[in-house]
Amino acid sequence: MEILIVGLILSLIILYIVLDTPHDTKERELLETVTSADRGTPTERSLVLSLLKSGIPAGAIFHDLYIKKPSGNFSQIDLVVATKAGIIVFEVKDYSGWIFGNGSHNQWTKVLAYGQEKYKFYNPIMQNNGHITALQRKLPREKVPFYSVIVFDGNCELKDISFVPRGTFIVRPWTVLEVVNNIINENEEGCYTDKHEVVRVLKEAVENGGNAETGSQHVENVEDMLGKHRIFE
Repeated sequence: MEILIVGLILSLIILYIVLDTPHDTKERELLETVTSADRGTPTERSLVLSLLKSGIPAGAIFHDLYIKKPSGNFSQIDLVVATKAGIIVFEVKDYSGWIFGNGSHNQWTKVLAYGQEKYKFYNPIMQNNGHITALQRKLPREKVPFYSVIVFDGNCELKDISFVPRGTFIVRPWTVLEVVNNIINENEEGCYTDKHEVVRVLKEAVENGGNAETGSQHVENVEDMLGKHRIFE
């Protein structure tokens, strides 16, 4: 009897592996047309997969970019999608709790435990605008249209977000594709002409992100800016 039970369990395990592996393999192969399976955060990689499955070409998606600034420091960007309407720059947050924010304020608030715990974090609109500025400086001869998309994942609720600038979108993961489609369909084709130069800059930034020394330097820069013993997200 015990042998039969053990055999049944092993059979179920093997069946699970057989059924599950092709799906995982296909998703991994699809993801790796853009990025590696261990780069960035799970939320970022999930977003890359969603964009690919929606029909956006792999060559138009750039993940985990590091833009070198005049100071020698790097500006890290979670995700960029190059479209005919312009460049969409994503900042991905994985938070819990209630989120309160004003587009013109330096700090936003995350509230946990039904109001008993409050934490401040840097305005993600301003943060992503900094990323966009770093990219714009790399393309001085091109007036490229830019769009900012802030994605809040995790067990959070956007309670009161006000004064969001035009061209900036605050979204949850399940509305990302709708926003991307609206940006592409509701805006005229971007006026930038040298798309090869745009792609070159974005590819170079992705390659920078694959350099361990660059990543380490970026972490040190952030720690120096915020304080090495301060918790940051």
